[in-house]
Amino acid sequence: MAIRCLLIDDEPPAIELLKKHISTLPDVEIVGTCYSTIEASSILANQKVDLIFLDIQMPVLTGLEFLKTKKDLPKVILTTAYREYAVESYEYDVIDYLLKPISFTRFFKAIEKYYQKSDSIAHTPLSIEHNNTAYIHVNINKKIHKVLLANILYIESLKDYVKIHTKEKTLIVKSNIGSIEQQLPTSQFVRVHRSYIVAIDKITAYTNLDIEIGAIEIPIGQTYKEKVKMLYNIP
Repeated sequence: MAIRCLLIDDEPPAIELLKKHISTLPDVEIVGTCYSTIEASSILANQKVDLIFLDIQMPVLTGLEFLKTKKDLPKVILTTAYREYAVESYEYDVIDYLLKPISFTRFFKAIEKYYQKSDSIAHTPLSIEHNNTAYIHVNINKKIHKVLLANILYIESLKDYVKIHTKEKTLIVKSNIGSIEQQLPTSQFVRVHRSYIVAIDKITAYTNLDIEIGAIEIPIGQTYKEKVKMLYNIP
């Protein structure tokens, strides 16, 4: 059963970013968006909502004031650009406190927390829905090659070149790994080392030191460990 979410934020870009993150998860759906807590009240009265993404700083009635005045609310994840409300927010038993701009990995972790705290939903680890027709273009020997994202296992940096390892073959491209990374959706790929990007759904095992894709072991770089830990809840 999908999580039915309500998004409450007076900033349209913040709403759009949450929509983008939610669109990657097949078991999360949006039942409504609103730009004030006042508007949210009517949606809650007429819609089944499992989870609210609630901004704190809003006109008329702030997110925290909304929590104070409303009883029997669905579970809540707070979203804000301000750190100073974090301690107070947990008085209302919120699921999580997300600082803007909200990265996908941090959003993903918050959804996992929702599942962990929900006693009404049997949960298996989230699967990320991929578009099997999505692709990138790479230039190899003056020919433009189309590489389906669904076929990529991992990408390896070799000085002025990168190796794109796919299910069928390895492509060697004159480029740098940063340029390739910018073309890849963060919902499907994660940088785990200065020299490696991996496809999230191809990972078969992982520790806090390395990631495995089948028989291939890929190290997790020191500066990337926190990001990988957040994504996979590695202790």
